[in-house]
This record gives sequence, structure tokens and C-alpha cells, in this order.
Amino acid sequence: MRRGKGLVVGVVGATGMVGRELVSLLDKRGFPVAELRPFSSGRAKSHVIFRGRRIPAPGVSKESLEACDIAFLVSSDEVALELAPALAKKGVWTIDDSAAFRMDKSVPLVIPEVNSHELSPKRRLIAGPNCTMTGLAVAGSLLHSKIGIREIRLASYQAVSGAGKAALGELFGQYDELKGTKTLADGRAPVLGAGKSAVLPKSIAYNVIPQVGRFGDDGYSGEERKVAAELRKVWGAPNLKISATTVRVPSIRGHALAAWITLARSVSLEKVRAILKKTPGLVLSAEGTTRRRAPRPDRARSTPAGCAAARRRTSSRSGSSPTTCSRAPRSTPSRSPSPCAAAAGFNTLKS
Repeated sequence: MRRGKGLVVGVVGATGMVGRELVSLLDKRGFPVAELRPFSSGRAKSHVIFRGRRIPAPGVSKESLEACDIAFLVSSDEVALELAPALAKKGVWTIDDSAAFRMDKSVPLVIPEVNSHELSPKRRLIAGPNCTMTGLAVAGSLLHSKIGIREIRLASYQAVSGAGKAALGELFGQYDELKGTKTLADGRAPVLGAGKSAVLPKSIAYNVIPQVGRFGDDGYSGEERKVAAELRKVWGAPNLKISATTVRVPSIRGHALAAWITLARSVSLEKVRAILKKTPGLVLSAEGTTRRRAPRPDRARSTPAGCAAARRRTSSRSGSSPTTCSRAPRSTPSRSPSPCAAAAGFNTLKS
């Protein structure tokens, strides 16, 4: 347990893409780690680099994890279901990045900038949110609490890293195969074949895939259902109307979203921007009115915060009161005469 002024921190899945990112962030952000205990699948000898030191990452040891102050689980649902409840019962703060407990009513789904009040020593198991939903939950949290949000429509543009290391390798391999692709002799654009894909539903190089997760009978993909259900839980807004269209794009990291948010009352674009500027965990782009200033993955990667740009004010389709729209993480235009605010941003880490 606690050693001196620091904490004993366990990381399950430390050698995966997300796990290594987490270990790097614990270092960069000066997290009070007295001892890091990284764990891998144990199938091969592996290690992580932390504070300049090479630390072995063996297979999971329940006994070692139970002696931690905090355990981060960045692995599969199956691993989380096996380890998380027992660790929390032992008094270990257990933060699970999988989807296993997100919709469990007894487990808080927490984004610190939005609903840290849900944290309690009596509930040591904490679920981490879906990566696509996180940026919108942060960007819209203060708008929701101060003005009220009735409806959200969003479109996501999700990086391949969100689908894991194998998907990223597939992207690089597909680009290698298409390296010699050029315009046709008569100057026309080439027509590419379907390409080979094993991880993603279709080939992603020079392509976009309007599917993240399996489609259900209702026409929504798994990712689209997650975004809606989790946002309602994090905001404590069970009646919030949400429609999402999630799309995989051939970028490496940084999920982007365009959102149209219907507010409870009419406000000016200036008011929306003022609220976004005060939103914890959010960096408002210099209004996002130019190409140079608009949020992009290559600009957002250097900051731990979400990035947003309040873009425009539009009118509702009914022709009644105007709708205030900005660009931020996730949504689409409102049909009602209610005011609408949207914002587009980037969330740099996969969940």
C-alpha cells in the first residue's frame, strides 16, 4: 500500500497501446507514484519505461494488485469482470477503462471535470467513459448545467487508434500496399479496389467507414448506442434526446466530432463562447473561424484537454427563434424552434 508520500499504482494492460499511453501520462503529469506495478498478459516477456527506468511487466498477480492503492484496468471486459469487483472489495481504488461496468447502476461512470461528485470512498470501483462521448460530455457540461440541453445530434470522425493496435497496423500496411498509387494517365483520379481488411469492417486507407461497432436491428451501431447511453448517465439526464452517427477515418489519433446541440432557451453565440471558455477541461480554439485556428488532431495532441471551436449561429427549420450553433464534440441540426448550440473538438486518447 501507500509508501511515504506516494501511491502504489497498478496498471493491468500496461504494455498495450492504451496502457503505455497511460504510463506515459502518469509520468508527464507528475502523478504521485511511489511504486508502479505494470502487468501484461504474461504471454511474452515485456516491460514499460517509467521515469527513465525499465520496469518488467509480468502476467497479472491478484495478490500484488490487492496491495496497490490504485489499480488501472486498461484491458478487456472479461479481465475487468474477473478482477475489478474483488479489488474494489479489498479497498483498492479500481479504475476500469473497459465497457464492462459503465452502465451498471451501482458503479459511477466518471469524467472528473464533469461529475467528480459521484466519487465516494464507499464505491471503490469507477468506470471510465467511452472515448467518443468524453469530448462532448466535457465540452457541453457547463452549457448543460447553466442553460440546459434538450437534444444533441452528432457526427464523429474517429481515429484508427481507437480500434486498437492491430487496426493501426492494418492502416499502415494498407498505405504501404498503395504507396505507388498515382493519378491515371488521362489525369483522372484512380478508382481503388475494396482492399483487404481483417480488423476493421472495410479497408480504411484512403477511405472512411460509417460503422464503429456492430449494427443493431434499430440501425444504430454499438458505438452510437454507447455514446447516447453513457452521456445520459454522466450528465444525469435520462431524457436527453441524442442521435449519433459514428465514422472511422484514416487518421492515427484524435477523435473529432461535429455537434448540434439544442438548448433549453435562446442564447447568443457570444454567450455560448463565454461558457465554453469557462468549461473545465476544455480549450476553446481562437473561435475556430479560420483554417489556421480550427481544432485539428495535429494541434490537439499536445494538450490533455479537449479542444472546441464555437463556429456559428443558425436558425431553426421552423423559422421561429434562432438556434445558436458551434462546433464541438458530437451531433446534428435541430428541427425544433428551440435554440441550438454545437461545438466541434478532439479527444486525443482512445478509451
